[in-house]
Amino acid sequence: MHYTLEVPEDIYTRALEIARTTAQPVEQVLVDQLMMLTLPPDEQAELNALRQLSDDALWSIAAEQMAESIQTRMQILMERNSRGQITEDEYQELAKLVERGNRLMVRKAEASGILMERGHPFTPQDYTRKHE
Repeated sequence: MHYTLEVPEDIYTRALEIARTTAQPVEQVLVDQLMMLTLPPDEQAELNALRQLSDDALWSIAAEQMAESIQTRMQILMERNSRGQITEDEYQELAKLVERGNRLMVRKAEASGILMERGHPFTPQDYTRKHE
C-alpha cells in the first residue's frame, strides 16, 4: 500500500541524516521508526533502556554482529527454503533466526541513533567495527 504523509521539516531532516549515515532510503528510516511504535512491550523497554547506557556501551551494541556460525546456518536454511527443500522444523528454526537477526538490527539502529543524537558522527562502517 502507498500513503502520502506530510512530515514536519525537522523530522524529515533528522530522518534524512539517519538515511545518509546508514545508507538506506529516507522512506525506510521513517517506516522503521513507525514500526518501533508497534514493538512488543519487552522489546520497547529494552530499546528505552539503551538511553541509559554509556557511549562506549552503545558503540559496542552498534557494532555487534551475529555469530558467524549462526549466519552460516541461517544462509543454509535460506537457500533450502528458496529451493523448496526445507523441512517444517528447519523452517521454524529459520523463522527464529530471522527474528533474532531483526531484533539485533533494531538494537543496532537504536544505539546508532542515540549516538548521533549525542553528537557522534556515525557511518555505515561503524555498524561492523568497534569504536576506538
